[in-house]
Amino acid sequence: MTALGDLIEIDDRTVLVLGQGLDLTHGQPDVANALVHRAGDTLVLVDTGVTEAFRAALLEAAARVGPWSRALVLTTHGHLDHVGNNDLADGLGVPAEHYVPAPDVAQMRDPLDYWVRSFGRVAGPAELPEPAHTAARVVALFQPMRPFGETTRTYEERPPEQIRIGPLRFTGWTFADGAVRVLRSQGHCAGHVIVHLRDAGVLHLSDEGNGPCGAMADADQLKIQTVLGSAALLFEAGEVALLTDGHTFAVRRGAEAVSHLDGLLEQAAALGRASLGLAGEGERVVPSAFAARYARAMAGLGVGGANPNTLFTAMSAVNQLRELGLRPESGAAGAPWSRPALRGPAPATPRPGTGTGTGTGTGRGTGTGTGTGTGTNTG
Repeated sequence: MTALGDLIEIDDRTVLVLGQGLDLTHGQPDVANALVHRAGDTLVLVDTGVTEAFRAALLEAAARVGPWSRALVLTTHGHLDHVGNNDLADGLGVPAEHYVPAPDVAQMRDPLDYWVRSFGRVAGPAELPEPAHTAARVVALFQPMRPFGETTRTYEERPPEQIRIGPLRFTGWTFADGAVRVLRSQGHCAGHVIVHLRDAGVLHLSDEGNGPCGAMADADQLKIQTVLGSAALLFEAGEVALLTDGHTFAVRRGAEAVSHLDGLLEQAAALGRASLGLAGEGERVVPSAFAARYARAMAGLGVGGANPNTLFTAMSAVNQLRELGLRPESGAAGAPWSRPALRGPAPATPRPGTGTGTGTGTGRGTGTGTGTGTGTNTG
């Protein structure tokens, strides 16, 4: 068993600080793992978790990897369990920089709105009568919440770079003379990045490795799967040696990492097949019933994820319905889902006075005319 703030020493300048799982029943927030690394004279923090206890663990890890005279804090994405101690950069007593993804700034500024919308979309499938109340209850767990500091900027304020790692090419940003690479991934949520620590051989997936199907409203399933496949290729090419992520409380090496990544991709395909069978062919789907059967399918396939609870399973189920091409038939919470009819648009009807026509008129004199509109021309 691991505990919040446990330290796993990867090498003499790299430490994984372990978080904890979400327990809504007992009021326990989930806290994401963080990486603490020294690149030359620069202290690098990849995510800062949340809670004062985790803040203390980060400072302990920073003391282990020293000495350093500069600091760099990198936020992989804007979710509450990753950003609560982001102001840590301001109190280290050295010149510091802090970067966050621009697409996630809105949710970092107003997390309640983000989670009200996230839970509102599963009010039917999760049989959640008051999504706003649930969102407020969840957000209140993550205290103190300090997502911004005096030095915070967005990655997107820096010029983007093409970053080559072995056979693969990414876009993103490099720091510490190329020793730290921030790679755009944007699967788990809109702004997500992953981080490669070149000299330590560590690839940190953060929450791209949470499970085979993303649960968030702004998740992109194809991007998640692309990241997992790319990560496996980097291991097979010998470009990275160690895999870490936001919610697996361990470090995976070599073949073990590849097997883990392949397993997530296989589960993603299996879940897609199971979801297709559950949805049926040309049938209307009741979202709450689908979510219940989907949860049983996940259990049968041995699928877990970062937060294996009813609420997040329903969020994943809704995303699977969308992946299958189904859409809700109305805005009501329990509205059935179905596939839109595959038919082309109706022929456009010209508005009065905008049609075109050709007319030939007779009268005094001679003439043939063409005109716009309808009517009889006289010459």
